[in-house]
Amino acid sequence: MKITVMTEDEQIISLDVDPHETVENVKALLEVETRVSLRQQQLLYNGMEMGNAQKLSALGVKDEDLVMMVSNATSSASANNLGFNPDGSAVNPAAFQQHVQNDSNLMMQLFQADPELAQVFLGNDLNRLQELLKDRHHQRSILRRQQDEELKLLDADPFDVEAQKKIEAAIRQKGIDDNWAAALEHNPEAFARVVMLYVDMEVNGVPLKAFVDSGAQSTIISKNCAERCGLLRLLDQRYKGVALGVGQSEILGRIHVAPIKIGNIFYPCSFVVLDSPNMEFLFGLDMLRKHQCMIDLKDNVLRVGGGEVAVSFLQEKDIPPRFLDEEKYSKQASSSGTAESCLAHLVMQHRELILKLKLQSLLS
Repeated sequence: MKITVMTEDEQIISLDVDPHETVENVKALLEVETRVSLRQQQLLYNGMEMGNAQKLSALGVKDEDLVMMVSNATSSASANNLGFNPDGSAVNPAAFQQHVQNDSNLMMQLFQADPELAQVFLGNDLNRLQELLKDRHHQRSILRRQQDEELKLLDADPFDVEAQKKIEAAIRQKGIDDNWAAALEHNPEAFARVVMLYVDMEVNGVPLKAFVDSGAQSTIISKNCAERCGLLRLLDQRYKGVALGVGQSEILGRIHVAPIKIGNIFYPCSFVVLDSPNMEFLFGLDMLRKHQCMIDLKDNVLRVGGGEVAVSFLQEKDIPPRFLDEEKYSKQASSSGTAESCLAHLVMQHRELILKLKLQSLLS
């Protein structure tokens, strides 16, 4: 298809492009025609800026449509918006984020050098972006101070004991910094956020996102979630107690059996019910063992029933943000101290129940 591009000086340029061409490639063609570098070009369609990674068809550009081209160099306000505050944060974080997102080469370099920051640029949390920018600015400041101190040590008296200690500390820190740089190059994933394992399930017909945790001894459901699933009426309060671990949660009781649906198959499951508003549903080791589950990280799936069902683990974008804070609460509920205290309490409750039943049978 053909599109018409009008420049600021009212120059008319006709381009023959593919509908699925990216805006960045169109800018490359215009760079040849206008001598304006790709980085300085800003293309507008219907008054809206066109991102470098976007395709013409996705933006609604059709045959014989008009596109405006302006130069970023002429927009001082835009340049000011991309500046930084003294603490390293962006003056206009939204504009700065959009600018980085539109530069595919910069994003590629950022993913290689700082995957965590690159992920934040692709997200919607501007507060987190500002925090990371300030943190990186602080790290650069520390590095500059260290380099200045190293230069001073080169001029220090080699027989000064204190100077020798500082040189030794500088050599040790240099080794740490080299190790960090090597990790950034060869193992950048180590600096990115590790997303925990969640799968889609149905509990008593109610869909929810289950946190799969092989480190938790028991499968846990919160009181609110059990009520939403219509299971609170089955709560056996004879198994009440207190879960003591990193934190403390009240054990309201136990639901002995209820149907859960994984994939297209139903499985019986039992739950410990906690009074914990910060944790919804945790699929623990007891049910993982019972239903012969396999956590397959190569294919990124949870296999159930020895492999008869395979459900994919959710991507970070599919996990509600509030769930990302649940992991620490789930660890409080499933720590070793918790498991031992829960087990001891349940054994005592079970023995008391048996004694009561024997007494009732004797009296009758």
